[in-house]
Amino acid sequence: METLILTQDEIKELLTMKDALDAVEHAFEMHGKNMVQMPAKIYLEFEKGDLRAMPAYLDGKAGVKWVNSHPHNSEKGLPTVMALLIYNDPETGFPLAVMDATHITNMRTGAAGGIASKYLAKKDSSVLGFIGCGTQAYTQLSAHMELFDLESIKCFDLSREKSERFAEHCRKFGFNVEVVDIEGACRSDILITTTPSRKPVVKREWIGDGTHINAIGADAPGKQELDPEIIRDARVFVDDREQAFHSGEVNVPLSQGLISEENIAGTIGEVIVGSVRGREGDEITVFDSTGLAIQDISTASIVFQRALEKKIGRKIDFFVF
Repeated sequence: METLILTQDEIKELLTMKDALDAVEHAFEMHGKNMVQMPAKIYLEFEKGDLRAMPAYLDGKAGVKWVNSHPHNSEKGLPTVMALLIYNDPETGFPLAVMDATHITNMRTGAAGGIASKYLAKKDSSVLGFIGCGTQAYTQLSAHMELFDLESIKCFDLSREKSERFAEHCRKFGFNVEVVDIEGACRSDILITTTPSRKPVVKREWIGDGTHINAIGADAPGKQELDPEIIRDARVFVDDREQAFHSGEVNVPLSQGLISEENIAGTIGEVIVGSVRGREGDEITVFDSTGLAIQDISTASIVFQRALEKKIGRKIDFFVF
């Protein structure tokens, strides 16, 4: 038996945003039905970043992603996030594939924001605001373009160069694009925050009624992007309770006693399956995205099947039996 090796370039050739949206929505649905196995992320903490092990099983598909987060990697010419995924046969445990998961991570995270907006944002949302214009902004934009009739984009990043580069990318699609200050970015129908901040950068008074926020950046203990008053005033949905309470946007206000677990309306999976109501009117909604291993495995399964169909990748013998 041979193991399929897939590089990042090959996965970019195989995986579309529509694929990622379908895979992530399905993963959330299975999570909402309690039909998955997904132990909590395991962290190795370092001075300048961390490594995380993320195993999961759903729909007869299994594997584990090994991923880092090192915010200062740009100083060394490396991306903040790099990942590998081992895709296994649950019946035998055999590693069917080893693949780059950096692009999978970027795509499924963008898709998670898109699916959250699909269920929680106002249906006529047309103004998209970004706080943070790095790699994740591009896939968030791609996902929302698939799902919404967008008209304008507002961009903010501490790096003016990144803001301008992202704005130029957005203009290619014919949007009205503005590079604004951080408060200006918040004046949007859907606000997407993708920073590594460890203190709130979005103030409560900047957020208007009816706004939906995808809080993407907080994915480790101590990280937060939103004023806790936003969390207290909003209907808040998480991807997974255990993960979010430990390392999501809600982890700091929970640990400080500023909110309680009762402030969490439910998971996005519960909204999808109809066991929890999503948006109810003109309230603020927040999706706290920590990133789930089931998203990776669901997306990797599409990549794997498509690679076999198109005969892409290289097969090697890892073992001698």
